[in-house]
Amino acid sequence: RRLSVSAPRMIVRSHLPWPLRWAVGAIAFGFSAALALWAFEFGREIAGLDHGAKEELAQLRAEVSRLRTDYAQARQVSDTAQSLLRAEKTAQDSLAQQLRQLESDKQSLQADLGFFERLLPSSGSGLQVRGAQAESRAPGQLRFQMLVVQGGKNAPEFVGRYELVLSGLLDGRAWTQPASQQSLSVRQVARVESMIDHPAAAVIKAVQVRLIDAQGATRATQTLKL
Repeated sequence: RRLSVSAPRMIVRSHLPWPLRWAVGAIAFGFSAALALWAFEFGREIAGLDHGAKEELAQLRAEVSRLRTDYAQARQVSDTAQSLLRAEKTAQDSLAQQLRQLESDKQSLQADLGFFERLLPSSGSGLQVRGAQAESRAPGQLRFQMLVVQGGKNAPEFVGRYELVLSGLLDGRAWTQPASQQSLSVRQVARVESMIDHPAAAVIKAVQVRLIDAQGATRATQTLKL
């Protein structure tokens, strides 16, 4: 009232607290955003975009489900194949072991056959040494085998021993190993097999076998050259 006409212009406004102002602004902004989102969704539905996306999503889900089923089936087939392969490998190992055993038996039978094939029919009477043979199995060890035949009808049983004498070279000099003795009893035919130990450096040239009865008399002798 005291101001004159030339005084500055004034604007009179109602006073609102600032929290209320912020709340009103937030409500207005939220309403505007909801209206914009509704308009966007409505436009997509009108254009058919949302319908296509849903169908594509359904197809993708069906494809994922099918791939999972195929993967499970393939995994099952793979596990079955691995089991079959393990079983086949076990069977092959077993067959290989049986084959090695059969080969060993075959070699043993061939050795026995060769041993008997070298035997000549027994002639005459008395005690005889047939098919003597010796082979080195390891350094310092000799395998010896022979067949002792007692010819004649109603021949009494022979009870005595056999002696084996090795001869050869040792350190470049003549060498003889004292006789090793083993008991022996023969009625008609007896197969004898023995392992003889000797110095590993010895070179065996001959093996002599003697059959000696209970009274100490030599009944048969044979020398095998190596």
